[in-house]
Amino acid sequence: MRKRETLPNGFDRGVVTTVHQGDCHVSNESDVTFSTVLGSCISACVRDKVSNVGGMNHFLLAEQSGSAKNRFGAAARYGAYAMAELINIVLKQGTGLKKNLEIKVFGGGKINASLADVGAANIDFVHRFLSDEGYRITSEDMGGTFARRVLYTPTSGRVRIKRLDSEAGQNIVREELKIASTQKTVKPADDDIELF
Repeated sequence: MRKRETLPNGFDRGVVTTVHQGDCHVSNESDVTFSTVLGSCISACVRDKVSNVGGMNHFLLAEQSGSAKNRFGAAARYGAYAMAELINIVLKQGTGLKKNLEIKVFGGGKINASLADVGAANIDFVHRFLSDEGYRITSEDMGGTFARRVLYTPTSGRVRIKRLDSEAGQNIVREELKIASTQKTVKPADDDIELF
């Protein structure tokens, strides 16, 4: 859904594209802002600082990783694929140099005390994945007991985060549970994920 919005504090949202669970969007248009709402899910925002190409993904790992063929485990394969997809597209459309990437990560909240802490598992996963691939996180806002709305301008790397109240958080929990119960994991054609 695309619509143009400006906030009173001067954050010009421009044309807003909503990033839903399972999505990955990349742009080099200066008037584009990506928007998502996160509970225990994670969104990574990756930008090539030289070419000003950037993007956002949104993923949920349904359970903590166990043993599997690859180093991330079966449950984490979707997260690994989502991260690799975003990084590869930004590299391909940008300068192609890993050193030019700025990486920001958000989400991983524990917004329902009666559920397993999927958010903590997601935070551990994204930290480990980026470290193993030789990337450094520029900034992050993860954890806590609240949901977040994240606005990200891909060409500038500017982020605005709004912490949401508990009622909104419970709606997000219901939505995440519904999606997680029906979600078929999207995975690469083979077991290898290549980052260039």
